[in-house]
Amino acid sequence: MVAKTYGGAVHGVDARTIMVEVNVGQGIRFYMSGLPDSAVKESQHRVESAIKSGDFFMPRNKTVVNLAPADIRKEGSAYDLGIALCILKASSQIATDKLEDFIIMGELTLDGTLRPIKGVLPIAIQAKRENFKGFILPADNAKEAAIVDGLQVYPVSSLRQAVSFLEGNTTIDSIHVDAHEVFATKLNHYDTDFKDVQGQENIKRALEIAAAGGHNVIMIGPPGAGKTMLAKRLPTILPPLTLNEALETTKIHSVAGRIQRNASLMTTRPFRAPHHTISDVALVGGGGNPQPGEISLANNGVLFLDELPEFKRTVLEVMRQPMEERRVTISRAKVSLEYPANFMLIASMNPCPCGYYNHPEKECVCGPGVVQRYLSRISGPLLDRIDLHVEVVPVSFDEMTANRRSENSQEIRERVVHARQIQADRFKHQESVYCNAMMASNQVKEICGVNEAGKSLLKTAMERLGLSARAYDRILKVSRTIADLAGSADIKTEHLAEAIQYRSLDRDGWAG
Repeated sequence: MVAKTYGGAVHGVDARTIMVEVNVGQGIRFYMSGLPDSAVKESQHRVESAIKSGDFFMPRNKTVVNLAPADIRKEGSAYDLGIALCILKASSQIATDKLEDFIIMGELTLDGTLRPIKGVLPIAIQAKRENFKGFILPADNAKEAAIVDGLQVYPVSSLRQAVSFLEGNTTIDSIHVDAHEVFATKLNHYDTDFKDVQGQENIKRALEIAAAGGHNVIMIGPPGAGKTMLAKRLPTILPPLTLNEALETTKIHSVAGRIQRNASLMTTRPFRAPHHTISDVALVGGGGNPQPGEISLANNGVLFLDELPEFKRTVLEVMRQPMEERRVTISRAKVSLEYPANFMLIASMNPCPCGYYNHPEKECVCGPGVVQRYLSRISGPLLDRIDLHVEVVPVSFDEMTANRRSENSQEIRERVVHARQIQADRFKHQESVYCNAMMASNQVKEICGVNEAGKSLLKTAMERLGLSARAYDRILKVSRTIADLAGSADIKTEHLAEAIQYRSLDRDGWAG
């Protein structure tokens, strides 16, 4: 007898429907086909133990499990529940005709209870698209799947409960989550705030400009100057996620298995801070079973690279194309996957190995040429993609102890949101551009025009400070953002002057 149900396989950030078929007939042995990986093949032992724990028996006849389409590789343990139910139906131990109406997924333990699985949200979206009557899955994943409006989600905790539900002996209420309500109530719940930062007003200003224009930033300063503290607070002043951005971000984290149990929708911008020992595959994604990397997990949020020169050069270089294209393509012999990678990069570094080059009080002990060699670990093409270079100086004792109110993140965010709205109106006819940092060279010439006084200032700056040619476009983009923050339709000389000071690493002689 043949029994069928359905599951899902995640490819990139989307899902494909998989048919689970089981035939119990004459003969002996257990067979599994359909290009399963090791985790799927091992399901035989989990399923057998779970079936016995549920007071059923494992058929000793020939049992063939097929996962179709057979040319797509199946990965993970999420097919356990579907396989177990089909075995019970094919061996006439349960009486139900509802198996083919549902997507059924879940990992079984040896005692028949269910463990949560990865990639639930894209599978739920595909189930809704194909008009399945519902999604039966582990209770810990139910809220995540229930984000999909119009899909009946039935949480189960064990194989026995799933059987009872399908036979009509138990009623399970479907879970419903109002995505708009969750989004509205949990939006902007951050544990950090800029009001906690004493002093560093110039750095706060630079981060405000970065947030307003979507610009990448690198902070250069000695240990303990507050670079990490400031970076962690950047998401709190970025514009709030839109519902579409929240769904896209949640999908990526669902595929990677990073959604917390009983969680539903991600409502705050992600902040990813990988250690400098990270590999290039872990950063951009890939592997034997391709998974999204840190740059995709930071999609619609912030990627923070602390101590940038300590990262391996190969790791930093693989970021160049994703930073430009806002996505990363993982190609293998039989499959090509694409992950979003629309993130803001914020990096920090010491100015030299000892950390005290250009320090106002402490003396640098690095030898001649050491500072230049240290900075040369970061390639020119990577620096070319970073708009703001900000020097961070230590906070003085008087600033730390001053009883002075600091602006909170909400006040700064209001100015950032206003500037982003100006940019949204400016680029409303451009599909792939929505902030100043994303402008192409031809758009810079059109949008970032300056008067004669501005041109004279730019010329003087480039000659006297030895600014490189690559700094020119960056200065114009940043000055356009500064003008937007000021509510100015034109780029004025004061906007250009402020933008010029954010190109520290482009100055001749900065590193001696």
